[in-house]
Amino acid sequence: MTSDQRVVVIGGGLAGLRLAQRLGPAAAVTVLGEETRAPYNRVLLAEVLAGRYAPEVTALPAPGPALRRGVRAVRIDRTDRTVLCDDGTVAQYDTLVLATGSNAVLPPLRGLFEPQGRDLPDGVHAFRTMDDCLALSAALRPGVRAVVIGGGLLGVSAARALAARGAQVVLAQQGERLMERQLDAEASALLHTHLTSLGVEIHTECRVRGLRIQPTGGPGAAPPAEHAPPAGQARPATRGGTRKVTGVELADGYRLEADLVVLACGVRPRTGLARAAGLDVRTGIVVDDHLRTGDPHIHAIGDCAEHAGQVYGLAGAALEQADVLAAVLTGGPATYTGTRALTRLTLGGAENASLDLAAFGETTALPGDDVVRLADATRRTYRKVVLRGDRLVGGVLLGELSTVGALARTWEGGEAPHDLFHLLTDDGGH
Repeated sequence: MTSDQRVVVIGGGLAGLRLAQRLGPAAAVTVLGEETRAPYNRVLLAEVLAGRYAPEVTALPAPGPALRRGVRAVRIDRTDRTVLCDDGTVAQYDTLVLATGSNAVLPPLRGLFEPQGRDLPDGVHAFRTMDDCLALSAALRPGVRAVVIGGGLLGVSAARALAARGAQVVLAQQGERLMERQLDAEASALLHTHLTSLGVEIHTECRVRGLRIQPTGGPGAAPPAEHAPPAGQARPATRGGTRKVTGVELADGYRLEADLVVLACGVRPRTGLARAAGLDVRTGIVVDDHLRTGDPHIHAIGDCAEHAGQVYGLAGAALEQADVLAAVLTGGPATYTGTRALTRLTLGGAENASLDLAAFGETTALPGDDVVRLADATRRTYRKVVLRGDRLVGGVLLGELSTVGALARTWEGGEAPHDLFHLLTDDGGH
């Protein structure tokens, strides 16, 4: 790749900016970032909501002139190799990279939208962007009643942050347990106990059917035009002041009063541009081992990309994909073979009452697998690893993470753990 090769990256988040940084002077890079604010690390949004970090702490490294902020790509012309932007400008590319990320999923709740409307009621918030985070933070006051819908990683993080700010929090999870994609039953039960100790009221196997809405009067504002994502994904919403949430209705008919409702029901890849351009889209934008779509001039990385049937939606995978693609575009022999994702979360509480957790690989054993557990109720620690033959295939740790680095390295390298008890003890395997 020469310095006159034009690389256009759609998406000014972690993946897109990492790629631009890695390419450096090797290409003429333009990054189209839809958000007007300076780029930030979404992983830290819960810490901002909890009041532990100021928003500026989440800033990503300054991208320089490569980034055009507040510019939204609206159409890709694969024949002319151009991207049409909402400000009327056209970006010409030799290589196009889709790093469009993902949208918050909005559940099909009665009362969420008016017929033909797209405005969220006052008091209802998605939790995906810095704007979402700051709007939710501004609505908080001690004793406010908040219902968090969703008991995955995002919902647990939001519930903990709201509780830290003095809110009365109810978490409603449709599944059997918290963070069921990452944690086994025992670890999930410990997490349940920890959140309860922070004052969070938890309802599992609980489906929210609708919202209780009170009309408040006043004209609503029309939402801005946008490249609309598929049904069920979050759209930018205005606060017209005509409807206010007062509670949620559960499927069993029970009602919970609420001043705030937080939608933490997961995310879905943003694939509208790719689909409209005729690229192969399944759950995400389908890419090969060079992170290339069916069009040899277009690649995809980050939350929007689907590789070997897998959409990761994790920061570690986004960074790894960006690094691999930078090597590919500069003539290196790199290929992407997938990411071994480690989930890590710190749930702060009162003094000496925080809880750290980490999970990796397959945390639920299959028939024939061996499982090793170490639990200490007094210290509130739990460690479990799953072995398949002589290979470590997954594990979950709560309360004490000094060993997670050694365990993760063994798992990532596909190595046989020579001294498993040593790896599970507090010295971190050293």
